[in-house]
Amino acid sequence: MKRRDAIKFLGAAGLSQMWPAQAPAQTRKKVGFLYPGLSSVAASRLQAYRDGLREAGWGDDKVEIDARFAESVAARNSGLVAELIAAKVDLLAPISFISVEAARTATKTVPIVAFDLETDPIAAGIATNLARPGGNVTGVYFDFPDFSSKWMELLKETVPRLSKVVVVRDPSSPSPQLKGIQTAAGWLNVKIDGIVDVTSLDGLDDAFRSAGERKPDAVLILSSPLFGTNPGRVADLTTKYRLPTITLFPEFARHGGLMAYGVDLLGAFRQAGGMAGKVLSGAKPAELPIERPTKFELVVNAKTAKSLGIELPTSVLLRADEVIE
Repeated sequence: MKRRDAIKFLGAAGLSQMWPAQAPAQTRKKVGFLYPGLSSVAASRLQAYRDGLREAGWGDDKVEIDARFAESVAARNSGLVAELIAAKVDLLAPISFISVEAARTATKTVPIVAFDLETDPIAAGIATNLARPGGNVTGVYFDFPDFSSKWMELLKETVPRLSKVVVVRDPSSPSPQLKGIQTAAGWLNVKIDGIVDVTSLDGLDDAFRSAGERKPDAVLILSSPLFGTNPGRVADLTTKYRLPTITLFPEFARHGGLMAYGVDLLGAFRQAGGMAGKVLSGAKPAELPIERPTKFELVVNAKTAKSLGIELPTSVLLRADEVIE
């Protein structure tokens, strides 16, 4: 080797040690998170979802979340799904039956990991069976019709004079909970004195005023994102009209409602994030079993009970996971 060539070789070798060749940066995966409610109350749920992704090995350096919020306007969900698909997300994460249906209608190819507390995925034709859903949708589902009977039992235990209740519901929800409530009312000798429908955020005040005019002993609110994503407003209305009320969403009681028995929402959001991580790692929704929430909470608000003239029984207080003083 000539001296001049040797100097060039050694110089190039030295530079390669100073600035080693870098592998191309790995493109981060993208999750399209579609929330049907208000962005102002979604932060803790989105954070729990991120935590689930991280626990599944998908930290912020590996995945980004493109979050869209329908602000409790059901008609916006379809347009937001279209935006997420146009953004080339690797996975759709719709929250609630409204967002899930919009996602299913929009695509049969983009993987969907749903979080839905109202739908029976088999009866709705979303999945062939729970163990192998068979399509592009899997996720966390909660559709136990018998669970709602426990609300009636808790009300009867908390309000011993209970003889009539009013049910408040979103009629667009596919939830089977009403059947469980009607069954429990029969064996507990409680009359369901009307069903009040509410279809939008603007109709909440009229709905609870109407419920109050019936003078019920208590109110049962069925599961819907309309209520679950607006726990503070719903709780305020039940206290405004002095309605002892129970529902699925623990945040309702934390915001001033009488009591709630249902899914640990933040835990379930982490669970859904973990499932999304599995899909990002290569699992196919068609083969990834649908999961159920694994943790439930009974939250009672002692302060609200006192304002309503209700003395919470010791049996309920002892079973409560959280008592708001």
